Amino acid sequence: MTAPVIPFADIVADWSPIKQDALSRIARIFDHGQFIMGPEVAELEDRLATEINVGHAISCSSGTTALQIALMALDVRPGDEVILPAFTFAAPLECVLLLGATPVLADIDPDTCLIDLDAVAALIGPKTRAMIGVSLYGRPVDFTPLQPLVARREIAIIEDAAQSFGASLHGKSSGGLTMIGCTSFFPTKPLGAAGDGGALFTDDSAVAQRSREIRDHGQCGKYNHVRLGINGRLDSIACAALLARLDTARPAIAQRRAIARRYDVLFQGAARRGQLLLQPVLEDGESACAQYVVQIERREDVIQDMLQAGIQVAVHYPKALHQQPAYRDRVSFTTLANAELVARRALCLPIYPTLTEAQQERVASTLVAILDRLAR
Repeated sequence: MTAPVIPFADIVADWSPIKQDALSRIARIFDHGQFIMGPEVAELEDRLATEINVGHAISCSSGTTALQIALMALDVRPGDEVILPAFTFAAPLECVLLLGATPVLADIDPDTCLIDLDAVAALIGPKTRAMIGVSLYGRPVDFTPLQPLVARREIAIIEDAAQSFGASLHGKSSGGLTMIGCTSFFPTKPLGAAGDGGALFTDDSAVAQRSREIRDHGQCGKYNHVRLGINGRLDSIACAALLARLDTARPAIAQRRAIARRYDVLFQGAARRGQLLLQPVLEDGESACAQYVVQIERREDVIQDMLQAGIQVAVHYPKALHQQPAYRDRVSFTTLANAELVARRALCLPIYPTLTEAQQERVASTLVAILDRLAR
C-alpha cells in the first residue's frame, strides 16, 4: 500500500479546531454591518500591540502593503537608497521600486540566510534613507551591532517580520525590534489569516499616525486628505478570523519549535557527514520556525525523489533578487556570492503544528536515504 502524501503545509488542519469560533465572529459582522473598519479591526490591533509589546499596531491588507506603508511613512522618495537582502521574497524590493527609490542589495550570512550586517555597513552612503532586514524563515535579525551607525546617520531600520510573528530576540518580540516592524498574515505564516493580511508595529506615535492615514487614502478625518495614501485597509471579516487564530497562535508556534528541534536531532548524523547544512542555534532568542530549511547539493534530484516518495517540499527561494528577470537592471549591488549559493542549495521541509512524529521521521529518513544514494 502506498504511504499517504505528507503535505508541505496543512491549512485545513490548522483551522479545524477554531473554525466554529471564527465563523461565529464573522456572523456577528453580518449583524452589525460594519464590513470596513468595524470594531474587530480595533480589537485586533489592540491585541497585536499587546502581543508584540509596542505602542501601536496598524493592520493592513497584506505584508507587502505593510512594507509600502512603512516606506511611505518614512517619506522615502526617488533618489533615496534602501538597503535590503538579496536573498528573500520580492516584496520589499517591489515596494522600494514602486516608490521610485533605489534598492541596494546586501549579501547574506550563508549559515543563517539573514542579511549580513557587515555588508550593510559597507553599503551605507550619503543617499541611504532606510534599511530593511528580513527575519527569514522565522529567525529574527539581530540589528544590535548596526544601531549606533544608523542612528548617527539618521537611517531608519524596518524589520520585515513577515515570517517571524511569535519569534523573539534579546527579550524583545520580532516586529518590535526596530523603529517599524512589518508582518504578514498570509495563510501559511505562523499567524495565518483566512486570506491576505498584514500589520505594522511601532512605538513612534508620529509614524503610527502617518501609517494610519496612508492606509486609508491619506485621510485624517473623512474626505480630508492630508498626504498621499493608498487603500490598504484590512476588512472586518479578516480581522474576526485572525482574532480566533490569535488565541491559539502561541501554542501553535511552540509546536513548530518542538518539530524543528526534533528535525535537528534526526539530521545530526547527516550534518556531521557533510550531507546537509542545518541553521545554527539561535542565541538569546527563539525562532517562530515558519520554515525548516536545510542546505543541500543536487537539490533538483532530491526534490524529485522526495516527491516520488510522497513528501512535499518547497524552495524559498530559487533565485536571489538580482537574478530575477524583472529586477536585473533595476538594483545596485557589488558581490552577492552567498545569496547565489543559498539560492542554489536551500530546501524547505514540512513544518506545521499538526505534523506528527511519525510523519516527521518519515521525512527525515527519506531525505537521508536520498542523500546517501546520491553520494554513492
